[in-house]
Amino acid sequence: MVALLTALGILLMVLGLLFSIAWHELGHLSTAKMFGIRCTQYMVGFGKTLWSTKKGDTEYGVKLVPLGGYVRMVGMIPPAKKRDDTSGKPMSRWRAMIEDAREANNVELEPGDEDRQFYQRAPWKRLIVMFAGPFMNLVLAVVLFVILLMGLGLYQPTTTVGAVHECVVPAATIDDTCPEDAEPSPAAQAGLLPGDRIVSINGEETPDWRSLQDAIRADIGPGTIGVVRDGESMTLRTEFIENQVVKLDADGDPVVKTDADGEPVLDSQGRQIPETVPAGFAGFVPMDARQPLSAGETAVFMGDTVLAVGEAIVTLPTKIDDVFGAAFLGAERTPDSPVGIVGASRIGGEIMTMEAPLVDRLAMVVNLVAGINLFLFAFNMLPILPLDGGHIVGAVWESIRRRLARLFKRPDPGPFDVAQLMPVAYVVVACFLCFSLMLLVADIVNPVRLMQ
Repeated sequence: MVALLTALGILLMVLGLLFSIAWHELGHLSTAKMFGIRCTQYMVGFGKTLWSTKKGDTEYGVKLVPLGGYVRMVGMIPPAKKRDDTSGKPMSRWRAMIEDAREANNVELEPGDEDRQFYQRAPWKRLIVMFAGPFMNLVLAVVLFVILLMGLGLYQPTTTVGAVHECVVPAATIDDTCPEDAEPSPAAQAGLLPGDRIVSINGEETPDWRSLQDAIRADIGPGTIGVVRDGESMTLRTEFIENQVVKLDADGDPVVKTDADGEPVLDSQGRQIPETVPAGFAGFVPMDARQPLSAGETAVFMGDTVLAVGEAIVTLPTKIDDVFGAAFLGAERTPDSPVGIVGASRIGGEIMTMEAPLVDRLAMVVNLVAGINLFLFAFNMLPILPLDGGHIVGAVWESIRRRLARLFKRPDPGPFDVAQLMPVAYVVVACFLCFSLMLLVADIVNPVRLMQ
């Protein structure tokens, strides 16, 4: 059964990733065709073609290596300007690479393509074509997050009691076993039971966990707890005491202890230690349940996720040493290590074998796919070739040059020659392939594990 669930998780992740790639390329294809650009290929993957079919001008297919995809549009590179070079000097290696790229670009030109080439379209149209791919990933991520957060919801504390502490212990205590001389907790003294739904503290209504938590922390001394038990309302009496409780930030999240370098302080088992403050204490654990988020809360959650993705991209170069060590030197793989296609698929398999309700496991897989789509959006917007952001920058720069030429009544400078940057694009592709191979080895020999 474990093997079957693992295979199912891997299959779901692979299908999710392939769909994300195909969805991205569909953005490029649809907008290119809308603007009359001839597209010769729409491919998911790289390398050997596993399947393809041709419809109209375009060949649609799936290739062997699912590391991305592409839409091949004719005329991505404009023709070279005439050069008056009579020196007889041999062409430099840089110039040779540029001209090779330009020649390869012209191979697919056919009669009738005179007005169907990419570079002939207005800069704003080219910008739309190149932005459409990452935008499709963003749309998919938003749809998946809305379904998960506003539809299914997140596990959050509720006003229903999950467990009652028998005695009073500091909140940061790892071992909550009651010492012999420990006094009973206020919740235990009141007779609070698991399953009770708390509706008020000292007569003050507590419709949600945050209001309940704030009310308890603000009250020290004799008080009442209004509960609903098996459909019957009742009032329990107790005495709230002062105790060391977990410190919360403005958003209600626990504040973690940090060292002089700002790093979280960990206990002997590798868990983060929270800061504590004196406040009112009752002594029970709330029951967690899925609760749908509002549109505003969903927007905040997604904004935080986008910031986390941006931070991950910025810090990606610093992870190269760690991935190399994990792949070839037997170093420990850190939980925040980047993963490739194999690693993400393996995580999907591990999720499906977890001891959790099926809906929770499927939600985790969908959440992972949504996060990957946010990463694809942000990564492809980097202003470097051959990424979409590089072409977008080229279109923007061409538009600026042409506007400045009209403003100062100078000749039209013509299309931006993206071929001039192709040697840089080759370097970027080489670096990406090397890093991808390194990730592949690390994901196989030293994978990131959710459960140690």
